[in-house]
Amino acid sequence: MTKPYLCIILFILMIVSQSASECYTSMFSFGDSLSDNGNLLGFSSPKTIHQGRPPNGETYFGQPTGRCCDGRLIVDMIAQNFGLPIPPPYVSIRNAKSSRDFYAGVNFAVAGAKALDPSFFDERGISESVTNFTLRVQLDWFRDLLPSLCGTKANCMQYLQSSLTVMGEIGGNDYNHALLQGRSIEEVKTFVPAVVGAISSAITDMIRLGAANFIVPGNLPLGCLAAYLTYFQNSNRDYDYDYDEAPGCINWLNDFAKHHNEVLQIELNRIRELHPHVTIIYADYYNSAIRFYRWPKEFGFTGGTLSACCGAGGPYNFDSSVGCGDPPTTGCADPSAYVCWDGLHLTEAANRLIVKGLFEGSYSAPPIKLICAKIPSGGGLSHQK
Repeated sequence: MTKPYLCIILFILMIVSQSASECYTSMFSFGDSLSDNGNLLGFSSPKTIHQGRPPNGETYFGQPTGRCCDGRLIVDMIAQNFGLPIPPPYVSIRNAKSSRDFYAGVNFAVAGAKALDPSFFDERGISESVTNFTLRVQLDWFRDLLPSLCGTKANCMQYLQSSLTVMGEIGGNDYNHALLQGRSIEEVKTFVPAVVGAISSAITDMIRLGAANFIVPGNLPLGCLAAYLTYFQNSNRDYDYDYDEAPGCINWLNDFAKHHNEVLQIELNRIRELHPHVTIIYADYYNSAIRFYRWPKEFGFTGGTLSACCGAGGPYNFDSSVGCGDPPTTGCADPSAYVCWDGLHLTEAANRLIVKGLFEGSYSAPPIKLICAKIPSGGGLSHQK
């Protein structure tokens, strides 16, 4: 049987059988290390990638998977909450027996990815690091893969109309690399329109292909992350650390994260007006997470909110020269008691509560529970596999 006919037959079977989800048949994810579930590890030598070594992955998977976490990421639990399987990393296509393995979705996110192309940073003298797998590159991967999933253009339009696209979080690295190379917050703030513009362009490109359902996350409270707290504590610059919402966090960094999120939401509203048939849900990572820093004990975080669970010592248990999994880093005894996993990323326990806020609380706009009334019970909020 020829490949085009096989694609069409498999596509029809997918439509007839449907997914376990009542709302979506598949999920595609784009982003950086907050969403990467194995791509950077797959593209690299395992010996060089710290997230490919213990204690990463210990909580849920029992072994490292390439995630910068002790367990599942937010995107993993979003998929599970919708009754979908966790989308496999794009890199796993190389070893796949059939494209059918990817009908329920693919994760294209890569740790270190930026929203903007390298030329933006080259022009400003900001050095690149980790990876050049930008958002544009991830979209190219998606375009290349799509015909093998649904065959004809018409079938692909229908396929994507019942799919969910999680666009981000992306943009954090565009800011991180500049700030951690000593650029002022005033300069980095000028990047926001370009970063949001890149996210907007990616969403628009997906809409042209037929995508009609999006979740677009904002930034986390950057000023509460151990990596930033360590860096600016060691700098000679005078910064205001006291933040009324979250004691101990860096005021101006959290204000910057909120600024990015505000600009992003304005742009999402513009896209909604241009494409009224498209559903775009803003995922408010910031306000869902800031609760942990304000009232940690109420959420079970008795081990710490600002210090990393996995690290190499210091006031915030973070050393930028070694990643979690590299010696001499060690993991804490109980990751569920911590918000921060490795200095830049959150624990599964924190991720789970963010997802709970998105699905059951008021941290998605419009509310997910109104858009998808038939969410399977339990889903990704369970501690068990």
